[in-house]
Amino acid sequence: MTARRVRPRTRSAVAMLAAAGIALTVGQVAAPSASAATAPRPVATGLDNPRHLAFSPDGTLYVAESGRGGSGPCFGGAEGRVCLGASGAVTAVHRGAQRRVVTGLPSLAGADGSSATGPADLSLTGNRNITIGIGLGGTTAVRDSLGSGARWLGTLVSGRLAPKPRLSVLADVAGYENSDPDGAGVDSNTSGLVRVGNAYAVTDAGGNDLVRFGKHGRSSTLAVFPERLVDAPPIPGLPPKIPMQAVPTGVAVGADGAYYVSQLTGFPFPPGASTIWRVVPGRAPQPYATGLTNVTDLTWDHGSLYAVQLADGGLLAADGLPMGSLLKVGRGSAHSTVAGNLPAPYGVAVRGGTAYVTTCSVCAGGGSVVAIPLR
Repeated sequence: MTARRVRPRTRSAVAMLAAAGIALTVGQVAAPSASAATAPRPVATGLDNPRHLAFSPDGTLYVAESGRGGSGPCFGGAEGRVCLGASGAVTAVHRGAQRRVVTGLPSLAGADGSSATGPADLSLTGNRNITIGIGLGGTTAVRDSLGSGARWLGTLVSGRLAPKPRLSVLADVAGYENSDPDGAGVDSNTSGLVRVGNAYAVTDAGGNDLVRFGKHGRSSTLAVFPERLVDAPPIPGLPPKIPMQAVPTGVAVGADGAYYVSQLTGFPFPPGASTIWRVVPGRAPQPYATGLTNVTDLTWDHGSLYAVQLADGGLLAADGLPMGSLLKVGRGSAHSTVAGNLPAPYGVAVRGGTAYVTTCSVCAGGGSVVAIPLR
């Protein structure tokens, strides 16, 4: 830990749960609270640490599963010992049936498989071409030390799904982070992605930036998200104020062509401290919505912005599995709850007036996708 930080960068956005000492006990999940009109309905179950999700044009829903790690190689970091495995996957949900259509992707997790780092987000081009963002939570040196099974950690991989998956590396996100765009030390953890034309905009939760990856290896930094000083929790030895990193998570494009980026925040994860940023390339990021808490994803639908809060009361206040919500976000600080008391929700996608949200996003085998009517 360097002198200017009070905590190491996160291995993955939701791995901050472990760093905060939060026990991931699936049995503590409460029933989601919502009106009858918005009661969540399960559409996929048995997922391993499900994160972001997206639809293809034919209406198939694809879910990035960060996996449950594996037998190794292993290494110990500030957040504990994790082991590599090929348990990362992509699940497709179509007409009420679910199946894993991509398997064998790299995953890092502890012994119980929770809070894994691995496939984090995806994008479909047509019905058969997929791009997957895979997290790392470290440096390229860490990746190299884990051997050939880790070579796709910290990258975008892309290719065809049918007749069988054929994927290859499209961009090395962790390699780009070696340039340290935010100046706070090299660390990379691919989180969200969105396709714009022939390029992808990627949020790096470790690097605190939004990066564009185009054809022929062309890449550029679209935005760096700032640290801010916040009140320290009552932990002996901490000063009254400590720096909190941004930790950007999801990214979406608005009707105005700007990028909108959600923010989890780093330690100490204070309630109300998350911002949704509006990014216009060439300009400094500007706050669009404030007063949010531990936001992991966002999406636009018919001019309305929806966002997921992983932990409504802040991660440090969580007792067991954090409970979050799906919000309709207003500009500034005017927001309304669409569905609350969701167990560790993470990603959101909207189709046909219904929001689809991943829940139990830090659970190995206990993750799900629920459908929530919006109108």
